[in-house]
Amino acid sequence: MSTTFQLDTSTSRANPTPAPMRRLTVPKIRARKQDGKTEEPLVMLTAYTARQAQLLDAHCDMLLVGDSLGQVIYGLPSTVPVTLEMMANHAAAVVRGSYHSVVVCDMPFGAYEASPQQAFESAAYLLKQSGAAAVKLEGGQAMAETVAFLSQRGIPVMGHVGLTPQAVNMLGGYGARGRSDAEAEKIVSDAKALDDAGAFAVVVEGVVEPIAIAVTEAIACPTIGIGASARCDGQVLVAEDMLGMFERVPRFVKKYGNIAETIEQTAAQYAEEVRNRSFPGEEQVYQPKA
Repeated sequence: MSTTFQLDTSTSRANPTPAPMRRLTVPKIRARKQDGKTEEPLVMLTAYTARQAQLLDAHCDMLLVGDSLGQVIYGLPSTVPVTLEMMANHAAAVVRGSYHSVVVCDMPFGAYEASPQQAFESAAYLLKQSGAAAVKLEGGQAMAETVAFLSQRGIPVMGHVGLTPQAVNMLGGYGARGRSDAEAEKIVSDAKALDDAGAFAVVVEGVVEPIAIAVTEAIACPTIGIGASARCDGQVLVAEDMLGMFERVPRFVKKYGNIAETIEQTAAQYAEEVRNRSFPGEEQVYQPKA
């Protein structure tokens, strides 16, 4: 028996509930790729809240508390302003709302680049504050020493190569990477360096498809594609993009729903009923007891 959390839909509170819990583990995620092949692709989506985690958890192997919450939740222009405290708070909510998926928390910009020691302190803070199982950081060969440092000290690390949003100012935008031979070679080398350093998985984002396939074939740990290839060992999307919360999304996103339209229509109906005084009705008000 292990203690997880159950969201009480009548109060919107997450209450500790003793339950037999078989949460996936980092070693199980890593072991899904054997001898260069992953029979069942890994499923990962972003999550930022307890309720969102509860709805997504049963369908995913991993939930990523991405620093994309900067844009999605806070309306920031990029992921760069996101703080450790923001990541820790949202990761804790996602852990409370899930029981099955491995919860991975992004390391925000400026929290790990200076040194392996800085990265360890930041990662330890995130895991202690949230209960997440692993961290994710961006960068290839330059981060290999840090990945090894964390892994050797018991902190599982997911790598991230290709289009790395925290480096958007250096990259000059969000265009696909790997179009030149030199850049393609570097992306593959970066992924190999992370794999050799002990990363349990590597996100491959926004690269031309042959590079995603080359990376997947070149490394032992699973690749998680986003704007990459169906031949990666798994896939991740920002849940709000996939659900249709935003009008404009990257080319690589498939909209599986139109939640934004549902919200707008529902809000419009509510507003109309308030203004014509049909809400609240008899069912929503309290009457004196007889």
